[in-house]
Amino acid sequence: MTYEIVLALVLFALVSSLTPGPNNLMLMASGANYGFRRTIPHMLGVSIGFTLMVLLVGVGLVQVFDAFPVTYLVLKVVSVIYLLYLAWKIGTAAPQNSDVDVDGNPFTFKQAALFQWVNPKAWTMALTAVSVYSPSQSTVAMAFVAGVFGAVNLPCISLWTTLGKQLQVLLTSRARLRVFNITMALLLVSSLYPVLLSR
Repeated sequence: MTYEIVLALVLFALVSSLTPGPNNLMLMASGANYGFRRTIPHMLGVSIGFTLMVLLVGVGLVQVFDAFPVTYLVLKVVSVIYLLYLAWKIGTAAPQNSDVDVDGNPFTFKQAALFQWVNPKAWTMALTAVSVYSPSQSTVAMAFVAGVFGAVNLPCISLWTTLGKQLQVLLTSRARLRVFNITMALLLVSSLYPVLLSR
């Protein structure tokens, strides 16, 4: 893999990890509702889960989807339904009292890792990384691509959690937290727009 390809891969990982998407919006909401420390398992689940996803897609899972195109449609339907459910959960989260604690718990490591498999943006990132930045399709190349994403992704998503945590100073009332959660839910739903337009 040439220096130019590696640099392009790092830039792609950086931009795609930093831009808004279901993971980042949910992490910001979690940071605002539960704080940074309680969101760490969620962050690790996203980063490690996505890294494993890139590796598995690269070493052969993508061939299953190519062999059975209907699986793309099934994945899209499941993804949309699950993201709408998560948006509803975020939008209806209610504080227990006047501080920022809310009913329920943040995502666990396992939940966040499994979520990657129904996250449309994660699929787009993984398929692009595999097809564009690893033309050889070798296991070593796939492991390298996945490793780059693992190294770049965690610091990027941590920024979104930190942003959410910093918003706690503004979310000191039930009304403000309610507005924030509803806004995050609507943004999560709007992140489905590209998925619904794609064929």
